[in-house]
Amino acid sequence: MRVLLAGCGSISLTWLKAVQKMPDVEMVGFVDLDTTRARSHAEEFGAPDAVVGADLDAVLTQTKPDIVFDCTIPAAHYDVVLTALKHGCHVLGEKPLAENLAQAREMIAAAQRAGKLYAVMQNRRYEPNIVTLKKFLQSEQIGKVTTVHSDFFIGVHIDNFRTHMPHVLLLDMAIHTFDAARYISGADPVSVYCKEWNPSGSWFDYDASAVAIFEMTNGVVYTYRGSWCSEGLITTWESDWRIIGEKGTVKWDGAQNMPAQVVDEIGWISKFADVPLNSQPPAEWGYGHESLIRDFIDCVNDGGIPQTTASDNVKSLAMVMAAIESAQTGMPVKVVWE
Repeated sequence: MRVLLAGCGSISLTWLKAVQKMPDVEMVGFVDLDTTRARSHAEEFGAPDAVVGADLDAVLTQTKPDIVFDCTIPAAHYDVVLTALKHGCHVLGEKPLAENLAQAREMIAAAQRAGKLYAVMQNRRYEPNIVTLKKFLQSEQIGKVTTVHSDFFIGVHIDNFRTHMPHVLLLDMAIHTFDAARYISGADPVSVYCKEWNPSGSWFDYDASAVAIFEMTNGVVYTYRGSWCSEGLITTWESDWRIIGEKGTVKWDGAQNMPAQVVDEIGWISKFADVPLNSQPPAEWGYGHESLIRDFIDCVNDGGIPQTTASDNVKSLAMVMAAIESAQTGMPVKVVWE
């Protein structure tokens, strides 16, 4: 499988480390505005003969890859994806899918017209603990899920485009948690009310904290609390979760701790029984990026549909966009992705 990497920033290193373990992947091109950095990547990751350049169209013409990995900044996704599709390539790209829904819809339509796969790097769906949680909820041991809560609090000191990015938490980070909420609950977004702000002491130019309440299908209510400038007592990157069902509750700290209880005896305050969860082994290809990239390549080979296909992931992007609109207007907003 011939692959071209577009965008050689820090996140691309995670992708390249993953494909190093895949003997059926050949890196044939590296594209970045900084060609010195692109050349360094090619040499470091065992592809010294790969074509390097700053012009994606030109390098695509020269290399004719099967797949393009889009690791560019969000503002570049639209042009990169459409260019790759015009060259007959499948595309696996970084989140968010696009900077806005109009672009996302056009990108999805272009992939469908081209008959090519286009999926998004939502690596957390392949984390063994979240798979354990989803399977437990599907067993309905705590009954039908009614409410999902998530907390994300990490003070992230980063010196790149994110420091100057509007809606940095919602657009660049919250989409992971929103997508996880969809995955865990099996529900889709309906509407949202969101408050966004930039606390005193924040080192970001724009709002880096937010609270959102989502109405979801199946009668589920999902709440999100988050900040990228919260120091101390931080959560994991996967967030801290509480999922409430009709018969009980399960909590997950985003790591290994996942206690669950169900009603054992109803009373003024009920008595509860602890419920053990059957942990899921890591996927054959490991955690996160590696599993997702492997799954995508297998789908290209076998004609399958990736779990994170853009036509589904657009729902998570729609949650972000509706939350931003609600924060700007101060009003509840319908979540629409079609």
